[in-house]
Amino acid sequence: MTASDGIRGATALVHESARVGEGSRLGHGAIVAEGVTIGRECQIGCYVVIHEGTTIGDGVRVDDHAVLGKLPMKAAASAITKLGELSPLMVEERCLIGASVIVYRGALIRSEVMIADQATIRENVEIGRRTIIGRGVTVENKVTIGPRCKIETEAYITALSSIGEGCFIAPEVTFTNDNFLGRTKERFKYHKGVTLERGARVGANATFLPGVTVGADALVAAGAMVTRDVPARMIVVGSPARVLREVPSEQLLDNQ
Repeated sequence: MTASDGIRGATALVHESARVGEGSRLGHGAIVAEGVTIGRECQIGCYVVIHEGTTIGDGVRVDDHAVLGKLPMKAAASAITKLGELSPLMVEERCLIGASVIVYRGALIRSEVMIADQATIRENVEIGRRTIIGRGVTVENKVTIGPRCKIETEAYITALSSIGEGCFIAPEVTFTNDNFLGRTKERFKYHKGVTLERGARVGANATFLPGVTVGADALVAAGAMVTRDVPARMIVVGSPARVLREVPSEQLLDNQ
């Protein structure tokens, strides 16, 4: 590591192999590791750590204390986490990454994504263009999130889940992927996350059992307990969730 010049930030540490684009600035105490590429006109905050091989596109803002490209840890009892080769983190152009965000190695963040303060994005995750990840959201490993989604404060997206284009997830929503609650080796055969198809919406504090699919443009009401698949374009309510009525045509994604 060597101290960077005044353009990059007088007290940042930048590995000699790293590349920092024209007009980019690094805050006090930032660390840029071996093989990192930072595009043009980026703003990197104070005490940001950018791990080996990470690529950041043009016009990206990363706020204070964020960690990009972190390697995962595997506990002895981890069911989903696998150690091995992961591609370097890729953050495409014009993304916004908040304070104390952690994004792991092996993730792909498409252009114009916003990840708010204190969110965590695990390895083997792809987040589509213009999606918003709210404050304190956790996205576990092996998750795909489509473009133009909004996932609000403190939602929990469990491993092995899939979220389609234009979905909305309100605060404190919880996905699950293990019907055996961590007991017996049998559970490893059945791990499965939650699937939201294109345009599905979920109200605050809804909970989903493993393997549930929510159909396109369906709406899950606040506080619902979803134990079975939700038909497309239907509103479900209650615990267990039951069909109430159809989603009004003016609320369908294609009619926006």
